[in-house]
This record gives sequence, structure tokens and C-alpha cells, in this order.
Amino acid sequence: MRLLIVEDEPNLGQQLRNALEGAGYAVDLATDGEEGLYLGSNEQYDAIILDLGLPEIDGLTVLDRWRKEGKTTPVLVLTARDSWSDKVAGLDAGADDYVAKPFQTEELIARLRALIRRASGNASAELIAGDIRLDTRSGKVTKAGEPVKLTAQEYKLLSYLLHHKGKVVSRTELIEHIYDQDFDRDSNTIEVFVTRIRKKLGPDVITTIRGLGYSLEEPADA
Repeated sequence: MRLLIVEDEPNLGQQLRNALEGAGYAVDLATDGEEGLYLGSNEQYDAIILDLGLPEIDGLTVLDRWRKEGKTTPVLVLTARDSWSDKVAGLDAGADDYVAKPFQTEELIARLRALIRRASGNASAELIAGDIRLDTRSGKVTKAGEPVKLTAQEYKLLSYLLHHKGKVVSRTELIEHIYDQDFDRDSNTIEVFVTRIRKKLGPDVITTIRGLGYSLEEPADA
């Protein structure tokens, strides 16, 4: 899953980036509203963290422009602790949730997980396909109750396919959603990771749809 943070406080922005990368997300960081607006309009993200008090272009304006462009990406806004008006204005502008500063990083990550799940139609924190389970809270993957060790990139790819179970996901979409903006998008590593996941979870867990991409389906006898 790929996230965008738009935060002008350098320390907070980097702390959030480190925490989210440690939780298994690919993260881009913008430090002002102009850069954030551009990235949110032109890149693909699964969720965005948006501070409202930004230089260049304020957060409410950025959010309003995204929504007018038709962007439906879940947005979590960061508001001042005691400013109820900021919370109301953010929600009215199209935010999906908010966290007041100062906040606990664990709460912010939990809210992001919930936003991403809801956006893809998943109500539970556990993503399930047959005997494969991925717990988005702990990052643990099991097959028939037995733990399976995946690398960080294998986990990201499996998580994205499970969030979009039953849909055909193109190689380009996978690259856009599991890597940050600096990744070499001509790389063939997606195919490598799919092969590795099949070796660990079974040859039929991911189906290749020739010319279109990949799909993770619920087993027919599930």
C-alpha cells in the first residue's frame, strides 16, 4: 500500500514516514501544499495524510481541489488539538477522518488501516482467501494456521491483491501502489515477487491473466 504524507514540520513528517515504512507501507512525503497537491493529483495512493496548516497552498484548498478533480483517495487530516472548526471544515471539504495534534502514531496507523480497508470494501482487519490469512494489525500471514514468512515487498504485493480480491490488477497498478515515486518502474520485480509468493503459499494462489495482470480469487471450494 502506498501513502502520501503532506506535512510541513520536518521532524513530524520524517517521524511519520519512518513509522509508516516500518509498518510496511510505501511512503512519499511532501512538505508544502503545492507539492502535495501535485503528487495527490498525479500519483496513485491508497490513502493520504494531510496537514491543514501548510505553506504555499493551505490543506483545505488542496483537499477541495482533489475532490473537485474527482479524486476519491481516502484522506486523513491532521488538525490543531482544540480547533473543532478545523475538524468540521476538513470533513466538509471531503476528508474521511481526522487526528488532532499531538497524537499517538499507533492510533493514526490504525485509522489509516481502517480507511484503506473500507475503501476496498473490507470490513475486517483480517484479509482472507481460502486458508490464507493476512492480519493487517500484526502484519502476520498464515496458511492453514501455519505462519508464513514473507519479505517486505512480498507482503506488500500480497496485501494489495487481498485488498482487491476478485479483481484483475495490472502490473502497472501494482507498481504504483507498492513502491514510492523513486522506484524504477521498468523493473521486472513484480514477476519475481509473484513467483516467490506462489512458492510459499501455493502455485494457484495468484492467477496470471495474460495481457491484463494478476488476480487473487477465493478458492472455488471455500
